[in-house]
Amino acid sequence: MLFSTKRSDGKTVNLTTLILMMTSSSGDQWKPSKLKSPQQKLIKEGDHHMRFYTISHKHYCGIDLHTKMMYVCILDSDANILIHKNIPTNGKAFLKLIAPYREDIVVGVECMFSWYWLADLCAKEGIEFILGHALYMRCIHGGKAKNDRVDSEKIARIMRGGDFPLAYAYPAELRPVRDLMRRRSHLVRIKSEIQSHISITNYQYNLEPFDKNIVHKGNREGIADHFDNASVRLNVETDIAVMDSLHDQIRNLENYIIRHAKDYDGRMLYRLKTVPGIGDILALTIMYEILSIDRFPTVQKFCSYSRLVKCANESAGKKMGTSGSKIGNAHLKWAFSEAAILFIRGNDKAQKYVTKLSKKFGKGKALSILSHKLGRAIYFMMKRNDVFDMNYFFRNS
Repeated sequence: MLFSTKRSDGKTVNLTTLILMMTSSSGDQWKPSKLKSPQQKLIKEGDHHMRFYTISHKHYCGIDLHTKMMYVCILDSDANILIHKNIPTNGKAFLKLIAPYREDIVVGVECMFSWYWLADLCAKEGIEFILGHALYMRCIHGGKAKNDRVDSEKIARIMRGGDFPLAYAYPAELRPVRDLMRRRSHLVRIKSEIQSHISITNYQYNLEPFDKNIVHKGNREGIADHFDNASVRLNVETDIAVMDSLHDQIRNLENYIIRHAKDYDGRMLYRLKTVPGIGDILALTIMYEILSIDRFPTVQKFCSYSRLVKCANESAGKKMGTSGSKIGNAHLKWAFSEAAILFIRGNDKAQKYVTKLSKKFGKGKALSILSHKLGRAIYFMMKRNDVFDMNYFFRNS
């Protein structure tokens, strides 16, 4: 669009501005004119999801945490090192070490598998605790020398400088159930691998395909009898025994998690299940991985966290593709991808929508676009405490 304005010297100049289609309340994606497809939409400048801890304190405690030892570095507000010591990974030893500096102190640690106990200890003792995003804390891995002593000091200094990238410290009350849900998904993948091994063994000997789908427990009886060799039969019988055991354990986990979810937030579980194709498992995964939708002030940040959009990689005005594809929640990415596939089953509107996109972008990208659209819809459903509306979902499609 062309418009005129006057400079300070009184001369008139013509200016051109580029108008972008921004996100509307109806949930439509913003569309820069040069992008070819909805899936290629990139995160806008300044709309990244990373947050930094910028609150000032008297003392900053950076910890390089390991399973048996933890290197602790405490700085004062003037960046002087007060303590720099390696201690056993023990709550009593840690509290004793920081006791003289507990007045207005913040404890920071890089996100790795053993941070739970430290976060719970700090919460119990009323100590400020922050969790660092491991993939954004690359600055502590640079430099000529790298060891626990150096890393702990770097963590403390980036905390003091306001450059500590925050990860989400999941609340202790619901953390065990979320981890149980993740463990259930892991067991399902193991079960699928074993099922694939049985099918591969059948192909190796060029035998007739099984009459029934062996994913169901009742259809696995007599499968080993397909094979003549005793060693092969034992191989398949072992696989079937493990699958049967996993089937029972997975069912027990699902029943426990569903009971817990209904007590925690049964209404949200119901709302998520109003989306066609989303059942108990996908709804539980989405609910426990998000926990609170208020974590995400915009739908763009939510989609970035869920790995549903690509981020631009630019320097000096040159575009070098995308980056950060592994940054975000892999469990939500899986859930929305599965939801997109299940969404189109028996859904004429969804099938027509995907067919239309497939002609232009291909089947894979069409499903990615649909999963992104579902992610946006679920964001607003959780924000507004609303159920899914098929007509509203496809109103502009």
